[in-house]
Amino acid sequence: MFRNWRIGSVNGALLAAYFIPAWTLVAFNIMVAPVHGLYERPSVAVALFLSDHLQMAGTSTVRAAWLLALGRLTVVAFLAIFLALLSIPRVRKSGGSDEALGIALAIGSLISFASMVMASKVGEMAALRLHATELLLLLGAAIVMVIERPEAPRAVEAVAPLALGQAELLHNR
Repeated sequence: MFRNWRIGSVNGALLAAYFIPAWTLVAFNIMVAPVHGLYERPSVAVALFLSDHLQMAGTSTVRAAWLLALGRLTVVAFLAIFLALLSIPRVRKSGGSDEALGIALAIGSLISFASMVMASKVGEMAALRLHATELLLLLGAAIVMVIERPEAPRAVEAVAPLALGQAELLHNR
């Protein structure tokens, strides 16, 4: 059953097992109570950076919080699409689910990197460790995905050419 699983597929599934529940919970907390959700541990560096360095007003902070939640939910959606495509063996063997994983890795890496930079600017060490760890997970999966290519399709047997007088009908094959 597990003979046709690639390392990148297993790595992506394990990555999705972490990011889907963690980032969904954070995004829903931000959507329910934007300011309170933004000042929780996974997003506190962004909140402090917005208030201290950019000096955003309350409405702008709420909009930035919703934008962060939308970005996190976009990553979660692409990881869910990746898992759905991964459940189809033909797509898994050919690497057809790699595009959804690649988009999730790109957006997630961007969010984690920006959050890590903001955490370092405001001096929030716990958030810095969290975002650095998430970024390393995402970059590691991207490296595995780039290095490991899907298996090449098998060559189809060559059919003998038809003789000059032979008709090409279905029952002649």
